[in-house]
Amino acid sequence: MSSFLHQRTIHNPLSNQHPLSPRSSSSSSRSFSLFSPTALLVLLSLLVILGIFLPWADMPEGLFSTVKPSITKWRSYTLAQAASFVAKNGTVIVCAVSQPYLPFLNNWLISISRQKHQDKVLVIAEDYATLYKVNERWPGHAVLVPPAPDSQTAHKFGSQGFFNFTSRRPRHLLQILELGYNVMYNDVDMVWLADPFPYLEGNHDVYFTDDMPQVKPLKHSHALPPPGKKGRTYICSCMIFLRSTNGAKLVMKKWIEELQEQPWSKAKKANDQPAFNWALNKTAGEVDLYLLPQAAFPTGGLYFKNQTWVQETKGRHVIIHNNYITGFEKKIKRFREFGLWLVDDHADESPLGKL
Repeated sequence: MSSFLHQRTIHNPLSNQHPLSPRSSSSSSRSFSLFSPTALLVLLSLLVILGIFLPWADMPEGLFSTVKPSITKWRSYTLAQAASFVAKNGTVIVCAVSQPYLPFLNNWLISISRQKHQDKVLVIAEDYATLYKVNERWPGHAVLVPPAPDSQTAHKFGSQGFFNFTSRRPRHLLQILELGYNVMYNDVDMVWLADPFPYLEGNHDVYFTDDMPQVKPLKHSHALPPPGKKGRTYICSCMIFLRSTNGAKLVMKKWIEELQEQPWSKAKKANDQPAFNWALNKTAGEVDLYLLPQAAFPTGGLYFKNQTWVQETKGRHVIIHNNYITGFEKKIKRFREFGLWLVDDHADESPLGKL
């Protein structure tokens, strides 16, 4: 992979388009010798100008940007290039992150590194600050799929910003599938306690988890659960594994269609999860679906609120999702209370180090 900065021609501010008169030219040559203080000052100024402007010729941030020239190449880094770089055994692990969630990204990465799967992680950056930060620390593991959302703020669940952020997800996943890779998607408010890949048994198209906190039997069915009161299932869209099959691609295309039919509004405040469930429900007869075991992949509404169940299923937990709670600080607090906020003492285990 290589990238070249475009260098535009620098206009010399010292040149004069109108020739000097013979008299002024003569006097100028006498007073402007090569080694005079004036000439040295002009030469130094020219070097400063060239040194500042040329490396930034293609950067819209301009002169006062804090982005280092050595990492501006990541602007032209494509999803196809990134997936090819990180894929191992035909599989990519994907998350989507904006700058406020970098601490959660680091926490998630520590837990994945402990299971030796960090090399196949691809961070889809939702702003340029995240793109540069991750690739500066961990080159090649972040990509930005234009256009980047305008805001870098941490959007509240149910807000339009949150919808704009999450509604991009199926497009990213579909593109990776069409490149020929299997893909696992995780939200970064998750922690891996064990390796999830042994649980992805068989050759099903789509693997997912139930978002309901009600306790299931240990040997529950792996079929799509029956619809709830709203006429659809309550499957979590935050932990998905997709094989590069026509069935998985069909679900992603249907998910995109459902999002387009259910746009965000102040009254509706849609999010991507209902659309994902409608996509599963409407394609269930055509696609091979697989519900992952609840004991291994519990929702936050079960793991953090039913300690009797946690003790009964001890040793079976694989990925813990810190959902059923909203708010940046509240999630961190709960992770700390359960010993799952790893960045305080184990940042050196993350590919990104201490942020």
